[in-house]
Amino acid sequence: MAPDLQFSDDQAEAYDALAEVLRGAGVDLDREHVTSRVDGRDSVRAVIGKAGSGKTLLLARLAEALTSAGVETVSGDYESRRRKDRRTLAILAPTNKAASVLRMRGVAATTIHRILYTPVYDPEYEKIAEWLAGNGSRPAVEGLSDAALDRAHAFFQQQKSIPGALAAAGLRGSDFIKGWKRREDPLDIGFVDEASMLDARQLEDLREIFPTLVLFGDPAQLAPVNQSGRMVFDTLAAEEKLELRRIHRQAEDNPILDLAHALSDEALTFEVFEDLVREAAGRDERVAVEGRVDAGLMARSPVLVWRNATRIRLIQAFRTAHGAPPDALLPGEPLVCDGIELPLKHRKKRIDLEARGLIKGAQVIYLGPGSRAGFSRLHVVGAEQPQVSAASIVKIELPGEEEPFIPFAATMGAAFLHGAAVTIHKAQGSQWDEVQVFAPDLWAAARAGRAEAGVPLWKRLAYVAITRAQHRLRWVVRNRLALPQQPLGIEDLQAPPAPLEMQSA
Repeated sequence: MAPDLQFSDDQAEAYDALAEVLRGAGVDLDREHVTSRVDGRDSVRAVIGKAGSGKTLLLARLAEALTSAGVETVSGDYESRRRKDRRTLAILAPTNKAASVLRMRGVAATTIHRILYTPVYDPEYEKIAEWLAGNGSRPAVEGLSDAALDRAHAFFQQQKSIPGALAAAGLRGSDFIKGWKRREDPLDIGFVDEASMLDARQLEDLREIFPTLVLFGDPAQLAPVNQSGRMVFDTLAAEEKLELRRIHRQAEDNPILDLAHALSDEALTFEVFEDLVREAAGRDERVAVEGRVDAGLMARSPVLVWRNATRIRLIQAFRTAHGAPPDALLPGEPLVCDGIELPLKHRKKRIDLEARGLIKGAQVIYLGPGSRAGFSRLHVVGAEQPQVSAASIVKIELPGEEEPFIPFAATMGAAFLHGAAVTIHKAQGSQWDEVQVFAPDLWAAARAGRAEAGVPLWKRLAYVAITRAQHRLRWVVRNRLALPQQPLGIEDLQAPPAPLEMQSA
């Protein structure tokens, strides 16, 4: 076992068990030695544990050990030419935001979707990518000076991003990426974070790509809506699951995680839990009980709710508070991608948009109108290349109305709902520095008496909602809105938008 003083006993046991699985697949972490992949040795393992149990630390340490052994980490932005003896690792998350949370912790993660579609590079610029990846000599590229190549190299030493390095050399994505193709060959080892969000079909797709697959998930979260309260790792055999039970000291000192783990008490009622929230707020500023929703915070951190009706009311209150006109969006308004509305004949355009992060559930900030009618300039939160321009269909739902109001739309393109408030289900996989949880909705869930997999639904909702907060939790107890202290803006979103033109029909 790799020595690590930060490991608890259960983490060390899980590390050893996974090291044995990898050894059987031809990767020896102790000896830092790899052999060719062993055919017919497919395996799936799950590491499960509640918030604060150290799943991410374990994932990161395993990834470091694989790199030291000579396994190549494959990202979504560039993949080196295949070598017969190459062993690969891909670290995946279901959403852009979940992947970005891992990247902020130093883990080279990408989305599941981005690993399914790989970019096709212009041959001239592919020489630079191969050089940066350590697979070629320093190239001479027409139009790029030695100073530009030096900037690209210096960037890549700090951040292992090929597009980022090429951007540092003065190139745009449209200069070096000529298209996208679906992955044809399988990869090797796959780590999947936030695996509680996977459904059975996604798991099967991943098993086709990765002979060795490790899922990291939280059994206390909400299961996908089409899974009848079951998560994909519930179907695995007992010996295929590794459970982390110990909550680490840094978690024990965190009042937000203290509240999350209090929800495991079967006798806990909603009223008693709300008393615990008030007590935590009285002794620690990282928890606050609020009488109003903060409209200013909603622009970057949505209010988390249970009911759709609540979500729609809060969105309308947010737009009214910011003086948004009914027939247009203001720069800085948050959106959520609701899918891509394109016919099958436009498959390549769909791939282009989805490869840039516009997948269902992606959080987006509206930057302003595009260069053509129906186009929008957008910032895709958590995407590695966040700013795009795309044909858009924006839907604003109204209280009491069955059909949404559409202030503007291309004939076809990426569809969006407003994102100032989102359901707790859709918030899974995301984290924000500061989170507002709309407590009246959780009280309504408690009153409804519903359960999921034998656990009261309000407890699962509360657990997911409060663990979305990285640093501060605001527990909102009244159906009121506090006016914003400053107007909407996009000053916090740096870098000009890179063009990604998708023609509308």
